[in-house]
Amino acid sequence: MNTIKKLGLLGGMSWESTVSYYQAINRGVNARLGGLHSAPLLISSVDFAHIEQLQHKGEWNKTADILIREAKHLEHAGAKAILICTNTMHKVASNIEQNITVPLIHIADATGHALQQNKVRKVGLLGTRFTMEQAFYSSRIEEGFGIEVVIPNAQQRETIHKIIYEQLCKGVICVDSRNAYIEIINTLVAEGAQGIILGCTEIGLLIQQNHTNVTLYDTTAIHASAAVDFALGP
Repeated sequence: MNTIKKLGLLGGMSWESTVSYYQAINRGVNARLGGLHSAPLLISSVDFAHIEQLQHKGEWNKTADILIREAKHLEHAGAKAILICTNTMHKVASNIEQNITVPLIHIADATGHALQQNKVRKVGLLGTRFTMEQAFYSSRIEEGFGIEVVIPNAQQRETIHKIIYEQLCKGVICVDSRNAYIEIINTLVAEGAQGIILGCTEIGLLIQQNHTNVTLYDTTAIHASAAVDFALGP
């Protein structure tokens, strides 16, 4: 009988993308093992309203405290690895890692490996303003994998950020918003980007590969795939 390691998901940020994680990990396990196999998962789904307020106030230590507490609960309940089901909250990934004894599967590392495998040297990054403008994400890819990360201009970053929080986190999919994202993607491609990181777990709800010719790196799918590798690995 196959032994599947139990995973702990820190979700709810937003819950819309946590649904995507749940589906992707279960489908990934079933694709590998067949039959009626699915993934043993523990999910701690937080109230995103509180997290979002702390994010925009810059009170990251308080967000870290919340996620550290939840990660410990998941570990104590039997999780053999932890996933933060959001790109932005990887800003406090190191805080969480220091307070648990099981591995934390980092979304930027999983994405960096995918980019490296495809020999991408320059990539565009879409995400929340925090993810695009702060170094915690792009520097991990640049320094860890030798890949140049480029971001949209200030006005474009504001547009991306606003659509994420006002629409995508609420499950609202708008054609005008998709067109705005595609225009921004085209700008980054014109600047030499060989691919685009969908660096917010909700963006994959709005933009799929059939919407553009440039290769998209959906971090939700990539992160979930890394989780499946861990769950089924030695």
